Amino acid sequence: MWQCHCAGVAKRTYVRFHLERCRLALDSLDRLVELVEERGGYVSAGEAAAHLLQLRRAPEGLARSLLHPLVEEDSRLLWRGSHVALAGGRTAALHEASFVVFDLETTGLAVASARICEIGAVRVDGLELRDTFQTLVSPGVRLPAQIGRLTGLSDAELRRAPRVSTALRNFSAFAGDALLVAHNARFDTAFLDRELERTTGKRLAAPVLDTVALARNLLRGRCDRLSLASLAFFFGTSARPCHRALPDAEATAEVLIRLIGLAQEQGARTVAELEYLAAPRLRRVHAKRSLVHGAPSRPGVYLFRDRLGRVLYVGKARDLRARLRSYFASERQRPSVEIALEAADRVEWRVLGSELAAALEEIRLIRELRPDANSRRPRPERYVYLRRQGDDVVVSRLVSRYGPIRRRADAERAARVLSGCSDEEFENLLEHGVPSRLRERMSTLSECLRYEEAARMRDRIASLERVVTQLVTLDELRRLEVCLVVPAVHEGRAEAIFVGGGRIVARTVLTAASGVNSEIKDGIAAVRAAGRDGRCREPEYTDELLVVGSFLKRPPPELGVISLAGVDAAPLRPCSELERALAKSWRLGESR
Repeated sequence: MWQCHCAGVAKRTYVRFHLERCRLALDSLDRLVELVEERGGYVSAGEAAAHLLQLRRAPEGLARSLLHPLVEEDSRLLWRGSHVALAGGRTAALHEASFVVFDLETTGLAVASARICEIGAVRVDGLELRDTFQTLVSPGVRLPAQIGRLTGLSDAELRRAPRVSTALRNFSAFAGDALLVAHNARFDTAFLDRELERTTGKRLAAPVLDTVALARNLLRGRCDRLSLASLAFFFGTSARPCHRALPDAEATAEVLIRLIGLAQEQGARTVAELEYLAAPRLRRVHAKRSLVHGAPSRPGVYLFRDRLGRVLYVGKARDLRARLRSYFASERQRPSVEIALEAADRVEWRVLGSELAAALEEIRLIRELRPDANSRRPRPERYVYLRRQGDDVVVSRLVSRYGPIRRRADAERAARVLSGCSDEEFENLLEHGVPSRLRERMSTLSECLRYEEAARMRDRIASLERVVTQLVTLDELRRLEVCLVVPAVHEGRAEAIFVGGGRIVARTVLTAASGVNSEIKDGIAAVRAAGRDGRCREPEYTDELLVVGSFLKRPPPELGVISLAGVDAAPLRPCSELERALAKSWRLGESR
């Protein structure tokens, strides 16, 4: 009897220990909410305890007592008898429902370190904009200069603003029991939950409707971009997003009303049906998991083919088996890949010796086959260059020092912001970066309250910065003279890839059983010849060069890198570094 008592005490102590760990970890609450949502809105206490605390079984009474603190501390949940349920129901008709659309401005993007500095909200009743709410928030930290230029806010006015606890209390009173709505709600709710947890110990009382998710499902195939600016342009809203909380909330509210109209056309009549339309769609590709059975855990490329054998999508992987299985996990892929998965009738894979070889083969196949689902991949024939034309800077297909640039939109914005620059500024662009006078001009526009012009200037400067970063990277890569050694497909062999003059000049397979001097000499000679011909700036070599650069930046364990600077091709001097790289590649190839 005493042993039973001790066992009971030990069991209760063990369960309480797990309970304390769950109470300290916020993700346990999220897992409980996710379980309730997956079960249609409610789940028995026994099943919830078994899932959350990893117990084999728990009597309903014990399970309820274990879960009671968790349910009481999270306003998203409540008890319905012996079941845990989602709080509240959204049965109101859409034309009678109340929504509060809100937007936050923050001091940065990282939830852990950034703070809220502005809250804006709009109440929508009867599908009409009724009232607004706006307040600055004292973040308690210094406002970064780039955020100040973006929003037009200053540290001085934020220091006079209410504290976050007061601002949230006022916002909560304005919102009442209306359904909260935000664009890219995950970002805004993460900041709200963090501040609410810090100041009140609780989080938002209800889920937030995300207009991004709603637009993704209602505008599928009609609108390529789902940013707030893109949707505002698509619907022609009167409010224009400008990185201030209230105007952005007003634009989001107008977008919401238009989306509700589209939802009503699809038969939605209640708030619950609107929330259903914003939920992720069930994936139909789970049944096709058998297509990737037998894929090896080796590097390679893979191709999705339809029933007619046409290639729908090309990809590469370090581990073919893991990568292909990931396509059939619960998370949806991007729309073009999801469409390819649904149409796929066969998955073909080709094993290669290394991830580098797979990445280079992927580029070659995409360039050759042009699969529709790889539309986001760069297309060399569309690459452009920046050139000087009189006092202006123009976008051109003629080869120049400033290119190739893979995104024409970035090139055009960069050309606009450089218009009227001096010859010295243009010539020193790669050495000195973005001219300081452009940033000063953006700051002046913000100080003069010309926010739209400042936002356009900010976007053009950001594009110019991306272009300069890309061109500097390319310039550094064009100076490389290296030999990359990786395992080959077959045992006892290694592949040597020679890079020089801004491109891959030679690739050869080396065997341990035979001498390699002649192949290496030929490769070094090709590198020297490419260097004498000048740095290649042709667009068809850019993607391969950038792939090489990415592997040099984060080299995998199997990659050997040998600098060829100063190495003579004839006669070839012994190179212990090369010998070690070859030995490692052969050893890795034999171990597979």
